Amino acid sequence: MTAGAPSPPGARLAAVLRELRGRTGLSLTQLANVSTYSRSSWERYLNGKSLPPRSAVTELCRLADEPADHSLALLDIARTDRAALSDTVRTRDTVRTRTLPPVTGPSDTVASNADHPRARPTGHRRANVVIGLTSLCAVVLATLVLVHLPPLHRRAAPPSVTPLMATGALCRHTACQDKDPITTRCGAEPLTLAEHETATGAWIQIRYSRECGTSWARMWGAVVNDSVQIRTGGRRGFLHTARVTTPREADTYVHTLMSVIRPGTSVQACFTPATGGGKECFEAPSADRTASAP
Repeated sequence: MTAGAPSPPGARLAAVLRELRGRTGLSLTQLANVSTYSRSSWERYLNGKSLPPRSAVTELCRLADEPADHSLALLDIARTDRAALSDTVRTRDTVRTRTLPPVTGPSDTVASNADHPRARPTGHRRANVVIGLTSLCAVVLATLVLVHLPPLHRRAAPPSVTPLMATGALCRHTACQDKDPITTRCGAEPLTLAEHETATGAWIQIRYSRECGTSWARMWGAVVNDSVQIRTGGRRGFLHTARVTTPREADTYVHTLMSVIRPGTSVQACFTPATGGGKECFEAPSADRTASAP
């Protein structure tokens, strides 16, 4: 990817936005006149020079008479990709700092002037000692920072697409059973209990909402006819399945319906590939234990 060029997720989002703008039949100037954003802003968004805010994507979808879910999911993936790239660059810079050659200390300077004791005043020698010690401390500090940096995430997960005006979940506990986590707003601030990368490269997460007391699974990086299951409460518990049915879903992600869980409830997710390979299953710790943020 060349400097200044959009990432693959950003380029895909820009292509979708250009298609939506084409459906509206509006020029950039006309689009600016009927929306909140300027002509120059729309030019950047449509060409992939910068990522648009969610409200801009929503406005364009409304003008094109298109549901915004797919476009907002692409925006979330592009933002996550950009954040992951920034983390990589920061880590690379830290490594570069760690491998800098050692700073020449004051002893070299003093040795080179051994035959000329008056060539450099005493005050200058003190200054060199201070500078050398400061440089040494900087190298040691950079090394400590590098050693304690957390490992980079394998592949950043796309954030959940949530309603713009979410003011809290629309259900609680048993009222949420067998319902959709997005439409009920239970997916607004979920926790990740466990995640798994499959042999085909798809990712599965077991999600949990403290507010709703429910759990569900979501999958991305999959292909059409891949499926994910989540089972809660063992063999006699609840089972929900989600399958990728369209290229659009494969481009973003799918999620199952929710099941109510309580501390100690067993939660298991399983992936079945479209190619007919073996099923891959993994379990999550009970919801009362520490869960990671999305």
